[in-house]
Amino acid sequence: VVKRAIELTTIDFKVGEGVRTPARQKKLVAEGKSKTLNSRHLVGKDGFGKAVDLWTMPKGTITWEQKDYNRLSKFMFRAAEELDVDIRWGGDFNGNGDINDGWYDGPHYELVAKKYP
Repeated sequence: VVKRAIELTTIDFKVGEGVRTPARQKKLVAEGKSKTLNSRHLVGKDGFGKAVDLWTMPKGTITWEQKDYNRLSKFMFRAAEELDVDIRWGGDFNGNGDINDGWYDGPHYELVAKKYP
């Protein structure tokens, strides 16, 4: 999905983080940068992580502008739809379409747990 999104997008990005160790996840929770110790970034029973953080780089350097992450999400969802892969975006964790309803983690994408345990 990420590979297809970079082909589609008009905003450059890079993979900021994929698989995490439990120690790294614990540190991020302690710093308030993550909400759970049961992150999809952690290696699952199948040996794979199922989350990625993408960092937008509209002018060649990383930006943390919400508008850039909102823009990138459109391309990620388009790529996922083309490839028939169910993803969940951290900018709208509950999937209700309201980015202001809940915790916003714009860089975060994960495979939907129900389909990809």
